[in-house]
Amino acid sequence: MGNDKLQGTLDLLVLKVLARGPEHGYGITLRVKQLSDEALQVEEGSLYPALHRMEQAGWIRAEWKASEKRRRAKFYRLTPQGRKRLSEERENWARVAAGVAKVLRFA
Repeated sequence: MGNDKLQGTLDLLVLKVLARGPEHGYGITLRVKQLSDEALQVEEGSLYPALHRMEQAGWIRAEWKASEKRRRAKFYRLTPQGRKRLSEERENWARVAAGVAKVLRFA
């Protein structure tokens, strides 16, 4: 799978987490890990450039707020464009997953 597909997977995961509500970067990494039963881990070195790119694309918006530990943190939330992109990414993922499943069933 090429980098564009891997990049899309990260986008899908982040957008899906943010569809549940605003979250800061570290919270996104924790949520992905938790929701995947620790099968997936988003590295900070990948996450923050992706968040910046998604913000530039208009899929998410960020604002500084106090975290649950009362530290200043940048919270991200989905925009209407981001909801549309999430839908597109889900469709793309379904196609890729179906293709992989067909190859795995090949005898």
